[in-house]
Amino acid sequence: MDYFPLFIKLQNKPCLVIGAGEIAARKIELLARAGANITVIALEISHHVASLEQKYNLTIQQRVFTPNDVINFALVISATDNRSTNELVAQSSETHKILVNVVDSPDLCGFIFPAIIDRSPIIAAVSSGGAAPVLARLLRAKIETIIPPAYGQLAQLAERYRNKVKTLIKEPAQRRIFWENIFQGSVAEAVFAGNNDSADQQLQYVLQQQKNTAPVGEVYLIGAGPGAADLLTFRALRLMQQADVIVYDHLVSPEIMDLARRDSEKIYVGKQRDKHTLPQESINTLLADLAKEGKRVVRLKGGDPFIFGRGGEEIETLMEQGIHFQVVPGITAASGCSTYAGIPLTHRDHAQSCTFVTGHLKDNSINLNWTQLALPNQTIVIYMGLVGLEKICEALIAHGSPKDLPIALVQQGTTNNQRVVTGVLESFANKIANLDIKPPTLVIIGNVVTLHDKLNWFQLNNQN
Repeated sequence: MDYFPLFIKLQNKPCLVIGAGEIAARKIELLARAGANITVIALEISHHVASLEQKYNLTIQQRVFTPNDVINFALVISATDNRSTNELVAQSSETHKILVNVVDSPDLCGFIFPAIIDRSPIIAAVSSGGAAPVLARLLRAKIETIIPPAYGQLAQLAERYRNKVKTLIKEPAQRRIFWENIFQGSVAEAVFAGNNDSADQQLQYVLQQQKNTAPVGEVYLIGAGPGAADLLTFRALRLMQQADVIVYDHLVSPEIMDLARRDSEKIYVGKQRDKHTLPQESINTLLADLAKEGKRVVRLKGGDPFIFGRGGEEIETLMEQGIHFQVVPGITAASGCSTYAGIPLTHRDHAQSCTFVTGHLKDNSINLNWTQLALPNQTIVIYMGLVGLEKICEALIAHGSPKDLPIALVQQGTTNNQRVVTGVLESFANKIANLDIKPPTLVIIGNVVTLHDKLNWFQLNNQN
């Protein structure tokens, strides 16, 4: 992050603009909307800037800029087409530790202007750090279309009731839930429809109903998918952004964690083979205990929580203790990784069925129905099969699978770090022995693997 986003209060603050052309006029308009007291210094004053003098009570000084002019100003903008003047303004401002912006010269800027979405008191801003201002403006236009102007009125309604809500609802977590319900429910819809009086009445009613209600905890068991953040479901994203606590493991990528509510508590319970931060029983108890405290808890699991995710064990504990919960499915690793590797799990010419198995059982053994798995015309998907891969290949061959049956291993599937290794049963374990393969991985066995080279769309897209 090259620039840290800040919102600065400029109400009645002295701000200096060097230059008085069309670009300077646009900056003056922005500063004036923020309530700044504006001084303009320039040798030539454009008609546009002159027309703003009375409108915004500008102080205009028609003269050459000098280094001491920046003293006592909260913020300085240089909007001239003279590089020497711009450099002098930047140097003088930096000397006096004053924030400075030099238009179209990011290298001289202490701050930059973002593309602004104004729904006062709601303000959103988009910046490219000066790298692509046109792109930032295009993104602003997209955001403008999905944030109706009425959001500003909704924020004003909340501002009017803020102190009253704080007085009546003492618990901060309960207040947060109250406002989330207001902003996503019928009160907000009334504002969007232009029925401000109705919105006001509904808010008062909801407040009276909620003020003495203790917060009720809930657990959201969410499948985070195979790795790529944009494969999350809409529901998963919504619940992650309203949760008080996020309980997650090592299969959840940092990009997905970045989508969670910023101020939520993050608890890592990273379960890996033989490296359990918490045993499963303790995780079950943790979820229940957090919910009993009135917290909304997201249990974030890689893939889908009901496919080798032990989600069933977790909700059994919640049901036994009478705790409300929701389960949000995710794209399981088998579907995500096979798709991004260009390996269909079923295909009319190669596989008429697909079986999901785990590479190690509860007692860390590999005791599967090898006779069934060795049957032809099917696809076998093995979760957590990296450590026992040699034994898996040997067992399949021993029970009748061809030695040259195709096999693929997908590492970090669906992400930009995805790696796919293909081979045949007889030699595959030796092939990957020196390749520094690390979890998360998925193993796919069957003739569908032969389609990888032809259908490997994701790798081809990344190369283009």
